[in-house]
Amino acid sequence: MADSVNVPQFPQAFWRDSVSLPDFPKLSESLKTEVAIVGGGITGITAAYLLTKQGMKVTLMDAGNLLNGVTGHTTAKITAQHGIIYDEFIQHFGEEKTSLYYEACMNAKQLIEDAIETHHIECDYRQEDAYIFTNEGAYVSQLETEKKAYDQLNIPGELTSDMPLEIPVNSVLKMNNQAQFHPLKYLKVLVDEAVNNGLEIYEQTTATDIEYSKHPTIVTRDEHRINCNYVIQATHYPFYDGQGFYPVRMYPERSYIIAVKTPENFPGGMYINAESPTRSIRSANMNGEDLWLIGGENHKTGQGRSTMDHYEALHQFAEKQFGISDFVYRWSAQDLTTMDKLPYIGPVTKNEDNVFVATGYRKWGMTNGTIAAKIISDRILNKENPYSDLYTPSRFQADPSVRKFARMNADVAKHMIRGKLEYTNGQVKDLKPDDATVTRVNGQRTGVYKDENNQLYAVDTTCKHLGCEVNWNSGDRTWDCPCHGSRYTYTGEVIEGPAKEPLNKVKLE
Repeated sequence: MADSVNVPQFPQAFWRDSVSLPDFPKLSESLKTEVAIVGGGITGITAAYLLTKQGMKVTLMDAGNLLNGVTGHTTAKITAQHGIIYDEFIQHFGEEKTSLYYEACMNAKQLIEDAIETHHIECDYRQEDAYIFTNEGAYVSQLETEKKAYDQLNIPGELTSDMPLEIPVNSVLKMNNQAQFHPLKYLKVLVDEAVNNGLEIYEQTTATDIEYSKHPTIVTRDEHRINCNYVIQATHYPFYDGQGFYPVRMYPERSYIIAVKTPENFPGGMYINAESPTRSIRSANMNGEDLWLIGGENHKTGQGRSTMDHYEALHQFAEKQFGISDFVYRWSAQDLTTMDKLPYIGPVTKNEDNVFVATGYRKWGMTNGTIAAKIISDRILNKENPYSDLYTPSRFQADPSVRKFARMNADVAKHMIRGKLEYTNGQVKDLKPDDATVTRVNGQRTGVYKDENNQLYAVDTTCKHLGCEVNWNSGDRTWDCPCHGSRYTYTGEVIEGPAKEPLNKVKLE
């Protein structure tokens, strides 16, 4: 990257760095509970908060630390403006279901507002208008069509030619009365409230399987068992599939965020462009100053060019449009998109209706994750929820699902074969500190990383999920799978599923 500002050497999310979170113990014995929640992000914590308020005995576990997954690396927009989506949904699902989607998002926003008001949460919550903008003529007509969808669904908005953020635009679609906040300041209070209501939390506790019967039992990596009446999988990728075939019904994408200070005051609003590559812009409060969060650069996990190039592209965009006085943070996130772009929320399969899944948020996890918690907790509490049928995981729309199913799995097959046939001759002796290469050790495809102390770490690059070959992610110092998005540390430990086991270590001569 350019030398004009001090660029952070290591990725770190502003949200994580600006909040002190409590620590919780590792599970050390088997136990019984009413509801077991796996995953300590916005869905798991919100569900725990809602259920414990009603007096239910809830246990929550996380393979790492709370709020260190997607929720801790979000842009944290509380919005129903999820890109250009409403005209497409009307064409695929009809007006009634599309209206329910918008209503669900706004219901999630209201749930967040109610919790903030009830518990007097100071989380930098602020009402903001949301804007989709374009600089390309080809997208002007798409925004015009999307505005017609807004009108059809009675979504408050405006099609205009300017916006508060002073960058060149051809057309702008505004959605009124959306919001933003500091997600960890908000969720930390929900954790405290749920713990006061009896929630038990265990960190560094990895769930690996479910023994399904009338009362499901979660099995952990340490072979402890959690016997319960209901399981909520809030784990990004479901760790238990139940023959729901989730890995072949979703695809993972990474995106990147830089946090910078500029000579300009942020004018308000939340922004995202219509074209590719994506440019998402919002502000955050850092010690009373505006911190500009600029995100985008989506790509399929484990595929494409060096990940540092994506940070560089955002850096160049910010420098050109706004100027940078200080480069404070950089981080990345990963999320899943379903075949029809609607999240999967509900029973993992039709026959396993007390094991729930919540996944496929398409990078809009603040509203989707919140409504997922409400839908699932309502089901457990035997309450009607108007949105449960819309998101049911057992749905299968003929259009566009069949075509996307074929394309997604052809891409997986291509990368699986390419990885196996790839010629690799990287030289370990040529590695510089903080660099990695792929080579062959005794004929085995091997990834080797050299840390800043010249210590070498070698792993078998065969992903433990379905056997694809992982690739090096230079921006985050991880090994990423191009097939289903599993991610590992440079030592081979699992960061993100669907893989459950670490990469095999390789001994270097």
